[in-house]
Amino acid sequence: MIALVRGELYRVATIRSSWISSIVLGVLTMMLGWLSVDMWKLLVGMGAFGLAAMQTAQHYQHQTAVLLHLGRPNRLLALVAQLIAGVIVTLAFAALSGVTVLGKGHVEHYRDALVVVPLMAVFATAAATILRRPTWLFLSSGAWFIIIEGLISTLEKPWPFTAFLQASAGDRLHLLIFAGWVTLAVVGAIVAIHRDLVGE
Repeated sequence: MIALVRGELYRVATIRSSWISSIVLGVLTMMLGWLSVDMWKLLVGMGAFGLAAMQTAQHYQHQTAVLLHLGRPNRLLALVAQLIAGVIVTLAFAALSGVTVLGKGHVEHYRDALVVVPLMAVFATAAATILRRPTWLFLSSGAWFIIIEGLISTLEKPWPFTAFLQASAGDRLHLLIFAGWVTLAVVGAIVAIHRDLVGE
């Protein structure tokens, strides 16, 4: 398991597009965190989703998933390793990008966001395991957030991204609701990880 997690982290560190996008996103989030703690929480959530989802979806995009599963036939262990690696990467991203939020004295907001970011990483990794194609994943997630959660529900219904935003503000009920969405996504990922890789 440790070797699998280390391999995932090494892959993230050595793919230039991954670490460049992480640095750019981190700096942008840090700068906006100085202006608004709410904007920071939104960008941390979306950034955590994007980083964790891309980390997993790249396996299917670059067809390294075939090699991964040939080398490690137990696909559930590979999924768990991807979940752990996603949590590590997104926690580092959130912790570092929140330095400006801490600098302004918003310790509770910083802490509440760091509590829920690992759940967002797990949710994103599971979603990427289910959909596998990054373009579909980001387009469908963006459309869902903007149209369903933003325009139709006006961020008042306990949908996944809304629950994340409320949980990052310290709402414990929405933290439990978001954990429920994460659990559903993980169950879907456990089923999806066993799908055939031919044609992906």
